[in-house]
Amino acid sequence: MNIQPIHDDADLERTFARMEQLWAAEDGTPEADELEVLSILIEKYEDEHYPIAPSDPIEAIKFRMEQQGLTQRDLEPYIGSSGRVSEVLNRKRKLSLNMIRRLHEGLKIPYESLLAEPKADAHGTQPI
Repeated sequence: MNIQPIHDDADLERTFARMEQLWAAEDGTPEADELEVLSILIEKYEDEHYPIAPSDPIEAIKFRMEQQGLTQRDLEPYIGSSGRVSEVLNRKRKLSLNMIRRLHEGLKIPYESLLAEPKADAHGTQPI
């Protein structure tokens, strides 16, 4: 095992190539250990050089709805009346701290996503 830090994108590509060679490694083998270490190095490099910003709160809610097969009516316990749910999903109303807390606790949507700055909708409209 000859593992070295990833300093640049060329190192990253070489590490990915090595991972491909190791992909079918049996658990408990030195190759499997190497694969695990390489994946940690790649994750660290990508986190530092290609960070992913928290998702837009509305997109995070819609994604969770899709994942769990929820309707707007299912969001009422977390957001409020059907009108309020519609306003939030259509970016006419911002999420309150209580809504954020209930969505996090009830639907397990990460706080980082719910507290992120909302993106403008297709018409360039930000929530009020």
